[in-house]
Amino acid sequence: MRGNRTKPAMVLKDLTVLLECRHPQFEEAREAISRFADLVKSPEPLHTYRITPLSLWNAAAAGLGYDEIIAALARYGKWDVPEEVRRAVAGWIGRYGLMRLEAHGNDFRIVADGAPEADELFRHPAVRACLGERIGPRTHVVPAENRGRLKRELIRLGYPVIDLAGYRAGRTLSVALNGRTRFEGRPFELRDYQREAVRAFFGERDADGGSGVLVLPCGAGKTVIGIAIMAELGQESLILTSSVASVRQWKREILDKTTLAEDWIGEYTGEKREVRPVTIATYQILTHRRSKDGGFGHLNLLRQREWGLVIYDEVHLLPAPVFRATAEIQAMRRLGLTATLVREDGREEDVFSLIGPKRYDLPWRTLERQGWIAGVRCREIRVPLPLDVREAYLRAAPRERPRIAGENPAKIPVLAGLLKRHEREPALVIGQYVRQLEAIAERFGAPLVCGRMPHGERDEIYARFRRGDIPLIVISKVGNFAIDLPDASLLIQVSGSFGSRQEEAQRIGRILRPKEGDNRSHFYSLVSEDTREQEFARKRQLFLLEQGYRYEVDRTEYGLDRTEGKRA
Repeated sequence: MRGNRTKPAMVLKDLTVLLECRHPQFEEAREAISRFADLVKSPEPLHTYRITPLSLWNAAAAGLGYDEIIAALARYGKWDVPEEVRRAVAGWIGRYGLMRLEAHGNDFRIVADGAPEADELFRHPAVRACLGERIGPRTHVVPAENRGRLKRELIRLGYPVIDLAGYRAGRTLSVALNGRTRFEGRPFELRDYQREAVRAFFGERDADGGSGVLVLPCGAGKTVIGIAIMAELGQESLILTSSVASVRQWKREILDKTTLAEDWIGEYTGEKREVRPVTIATYQILTHRRSKDGGFGHLNLLRQREWGLVIYDEVHLLPAPVFRATAEIQAMRRLGLTATLVREDGREEDVFSLIGPKRYDLPWRTLERQGWIAGVRCREIRVPLPLDVREAYLRAAPRERPRIAGENPAKIPVLAGLLKRHEREPALVIGQYVRQLEAIAERFGAPLVCGRMPHGERDEIYARFRRGDIPLIVISKVGNFAIDLPDASLLIQVSGSFGSRQEEAQRIGRILRPKEGDNRSHFYSLVSEDTREQEFARKRQLFLLEQGYRYEVDRTEYGLDRTEGKRA
């Protein structure tokens, strides 16, 4: 096999790509390969990527073709791209566009004239149940209510559908971005990449766009982009998000950056039930039911008005019942916003088929280089378990061990040392276990924000932190999302949700807002050494490693004096 052994990548026949992370070309190769492959393992000296059908379809939706993908593999691969890889990439990416959903008068049609296997697919029971009459070779009528369901079933069979059927116009909404708001002393305006994201959502032609997912890091202004799309469309909009705090943040941003008056914006939560031209609701209220076997009564909110746009904030958190409702409302434009498309339940295909493909993906480090988000130094500190705790850990049942490791009492002196080292920096301590967080809050005299605290009290603590009245907040997993604390520059994670990649990405997002002067933040993750927590930490870091971040690994004996500075 011909090639150049000095290059950084090894492309294997099974669609695995091994990338040497100490190679001089690592960064540029990583950026090229991550456009069409997923990072699955990250230990040095090799990072492991996997090319999958979904990674290829998202690449195709973003305009990347077979020739560009193979050229990238050839550019960085040590040897010729295996023929098996060429065939697989051609086969999978070639399926994108074979199935088209089109509007004809008052009905929809699935057209598969480029797919010789269409007849077999249309005979599949799950697909057949979505189809109406056959009206031509490889063409069927699709009842409107089955539009989303059909797309979901076909992608599960390996055939993504390009939806060209267009959208129903919602009620007109007179809204525009205003010129009153000041940002850094100047009138507010969209940044260049925010304008690019808006254009990418709508597509070159309206039929090509109007639904899909925009992937940008925390602190990049996803809320502003959503508002700009709402203003560009000019139709009544429903915004679904992860928490009451996020509902209020969206409302503040809309009032600040648009011409809408407050009485045009409704909050639909456990505390309020306002349905207005722009309505902001939580996923939690939509999936609430009075009994285990009862229905999801609030899901009717999705159908109550002629919405022209539904925005799914933190779309990677979209609950299954909302997925089902989303399958029914395909006539509305759908915008997904997220910092990471990673879903721990493996339902990325449902996001692709029901919300839309990835329309825009801006690498985190690109924004960092441009100064729009803070640079972050990431360090994992491995803390040994004290002898008595280790004995308890070894005796415990497997399901109990993560909590024992997470609540390792030896983390407290390490935490104290870190807070002392960064005593002038506004700090957040975040964790999974409330009992542990209560002890930390008491030890350091800091307020604790957790799920049982009323939202009004949380908002007051956040406001005091923003004013500089308090230097430290201890916060539970409610701090993973939608916490607007722009000055926070130190985040210490004392425990986490097993191996959740999305949680790690969201937590680091709390300190990504740009800082005056030295635009740099610090993220520490305290991990109990030689426990399952160490294994979970490796998985948690995958998404951030894919974005180009590095974790330095320190080992310590209850202090910070045995630093080895190894790379994760």
